[in-house]
Amino acid sequence: QVRLVESGGGWVQTGGSLRLSCAASGRTSSVATMAWFRQAPGKDREFVAGIRWDSGDTQYADSVLDRFTISSDKTKNLMFLRMDHLKPEDTAVYFCAQPSSSFYNGRDPNEYQFWGQGTQVTVSS
Repeated sequence: QVRLVESGGGWVQTGGSLRLSCAASGRTSSVATMAWFRQAPGKDREFVAGIRWDSGDTQYADSVLDRFTISSDKTKNLMFLRMDHLKPEDTAVYFCAQPSSSFYNGRDPNEYQFWGQGTQVTVSS
């Protein structure tokens, strides 16, 4: 079992920046992939960015490419999402997640078993 806790959300104006953190605890030795998802009101949960814990390889949704940066600190079981040049359409609840399989490295939220409680990001125009 892995417990995930997000922090760092808040309110920011268009063009601003925020940094989200995700702290993992519990069976962190099983962590292989971690990801950020987001869900806006009335919309499906969508993949934002993912990182392989061992290699550090990253992937991003097209909508956040070149604006968001995912990173990790394995020694402290932390994952981060640096968000720059924020837009109103980035407004959502942001979740960190771990897939049920250590081999999975995809973008389907249904393949992710462990989720944090979410942190709200609001970008005003």
